Amino acid sequence: MNRYVDAHKLHLHPARVAQWQAADTWEQAKQVFPIYVEISPVGACNHRCTFCAVDYIGYQSITLAGDVIRKLLAQMAHSGVKSVMFAGEGEPLLHKETNQNVIAAFRSEIDVAFTTNGVLLHKLREINLCKWVRVSLNAGTPATYAAVHRTKQEDFDTVIANIKDAVKRKGICDLGVQTVLLPENVREVKKLYEICDDIGVDYLIAKPYSQHKKSITHEYENEDAWDDFLDFKSAHGHCEFIYRSETAITARKGEIPYDKCHATPNFWAYVMASGDVYSCSAYLLDERFNLGNVNKESFLDIWQGERRRANWEYVREKLDIHECRLNCRMHRVNVYLTELIQMEHDKNFI
Repeated sequence: MNRYVDAHKLHLHPARVAQWQAADTWEQAKQVFPIYVEISPVGACNHRCTFCAVDYIGYQSITLAGDVIRKLLAQMAHSGVKSVMFAGEGEPLLHKETNQNVIAAFRSEIDVAFTTNGVLLHKLREINLCKWVRVSLNAGTPATYAAVHRTKQEDFDTVIANIKDAVKRKGICDLGVQTVLLPENVREVKKLYEICDDIGVDYLIAKPYSQHKKSITHEYENEDAWDDFLDFKSAHGHCEFIYRSETAITARKGEIPYDKCHATPNFWAYVMASGDVYSCSAYLLDERFNLGNVNKESFLDIWQGERRRANWEYVREKLDIHECRLNCRMHRVNVYLTELIQMEHDKNFI
């Protein structure tokens, strides 16, 4: 199974794309709702990974109330949101009402996914209702794991045991592992793959580090070590091995191949543990991208409100794309939307 993690799936939503293409005015644009939303249920985290992109937020002990999350899910489903990923600036499985939230999303016909460090994966009892769960596991040995995740070595064994258990319970949920390639772990990718294959993980993703513009850490900013493991790329086993080569190529070039972000604030959004809604996860705590707060307003009012109108105009007319993070989550979506715009002139010559 090819999971297209280095691509996009926006072309599978032609009606929403056509709606966006026709939205030349704010009155039209306010009706274009996101397809995908990332929700951060908690701000706290039980690890302090050396490469953490959102270290600047400070791992605050903030929790988005379960009833607020479930109300939000219902509102988003009514507005046409198709999927949510629970992840964010903290560890999502620290939330006490995780399973109730998964059930609520499932009943609202919203696809659910998680990105987690896996230490609390055993608490996700409703994993079979998820589309996919991805464990961030950035080493193949306990010692390297402890150094990179800045935790105790025993957590490595806990995560492996949790994944083994999840494999038995997951049903049709895709269960994967993702590792960020760093100088500390790049020689352990083969070992990590062997572990994943042995315990029945569906896939292992290896991707290059991407520097967040606001991150406190700059330890890996100029690292270019991911090719050190390329002799392993022909891995053969039941576990699919995915090397994010397109991401690596973009990182090497060091440039964004388009002038405007068309994905923001149209096709996605991010909800912080504080309840603040942002139109782009690369600009958390930047008031230019803060659309409102779900503790105070409905999702509909936020998405069609004055702050999103101002953000829509700002991104469309004033945003310097060089301020943006290289290889952001919407990179491939923006490549696709830019191509659509460029082809508009002679589109009938098919």
